[in-house]
This record gives sequence, C-alpha cells and structure tokens, in this order.
Amino acid sequence: MSTVNRTAEIQRNTAETQIKVSIGLDGTGERTLSSGIAFLDHMLDQIARHGLIDLVVQAKGDLEIDDHHTVEDIGITLGQAFAKAIGDKKGVRRYGHSYVPLDEALSRVVIDLSGRPGLEFRCTWKRQMVGQFDLDLIHEFFQGFVNHAMVTLHIDNLQGENAHHQCETIFKAFGRALRMAVELDPRLDPQSIPSTKGSL
Repeated sequence: MSTVNRTAEIQRNTAETQIKVSIGLDGTGERTLSSGIAFLDHMLDQIARHGLIDLVVQAKGDLEIDDHHTVEDIGITLGQAFAKAIGDKKGVRRYGHSYVPLDEALSRVVIDLSGRPGLEFRCTWKRQMVGQFDLDLIHEFFQGFVNHAMVTLHIDNLQGENAHHQCETIFKAFGRALRMAVELDPRLDPQSIPSTKGSL
C-alpha cells in the first residue's frame, strides 16, 4: 500500500456549522487551523505536530450560542476524513499507545483501528473552564471522532492539577498514539490486514 494516497478531504455543512477538514496521514505536521475557537485550535495543533499528520481545519459555527456544535462537528468531520484516508488498513500496525507528561500532568491514550466505534474517557478536570472553553466539550470532540473514524479509543488522564495541562497531555498522547497505529509495519505483508478476521 502506497502512503502517497493516505489523504482525504471532507466538507460537512449543516444549519449549525460549515466545516472543511483535510488530512494527510504521512505528513510532517503541517497545519492550518481556523475553528473560531482558539483553545481548540491549540489542541488540534498538538494532534498534527505530535502525530506528524498534515491537517487543515476550517470551521464556521454558531459560536454566538456556544462552542458545542462546532467542537462536536469538527470531531465528526475529522473522523470522517480519517476513515477515508486510512482506507482498507492494509499493512498498518493497527494499535497505538502513548503516555505523555506535561509538568504535573500525565495522560495515556490507546487506540485500535478496530472498525468498531468505542470511547472510554476517564478524566476528572480540576476546573471546568480553560478561559472561555468548557472542558466537557473535549469528550464530545472525541465521541464524534470515534463514531465516524470507527476506532476504539481509551483516554485516561492519570494525574494532573492544572486543567490546561491535563487537556494538552491528552491531545499530545492522542496524536502520538494515532501516529503509531497508522504506521506501515515493515514486518507485515503490505497487502495483509492485521486481523484474524481478515478485515477491519
């Protein structure tokens, strides 16, 4: 399987949001991020930079109401783009994991490109808001992603006293786990699916 084609672009337009996401799984971490939500852009930056994923996110949403629709729909659109880019999953490692610290905070993320959506999210935020951003929306972002990327994702914040640090370690670990899972395994037949079922 050639890595050249592991790119995708998805546009999602609803009465609440207009979103465009482009993704390149074999990139260098180049990114153009314009969600209208500065803190979310900062977190998406971690995915691209630490996942070595080229990422474009352009979004216009009903932010005059709140950030919920925009954050959730970006997660959905990113999941759709990922599913299209990863394709048949031939030759990939399939599983990825990462532990990432930031000062006092530590998070673990484990991903399986299983073909089955599942999210286990364990984080007790030390405060509810970072600036004007409601941290409840982080769960909504990842739920949207897994539902449409068709992956199993376990996210555990193991330690942390600073909510910004907690969140940043989650996104950094997610980027690194994703990078591991999508890598082509040099020991695996490039036409082989890493599953005893023969499909993912």
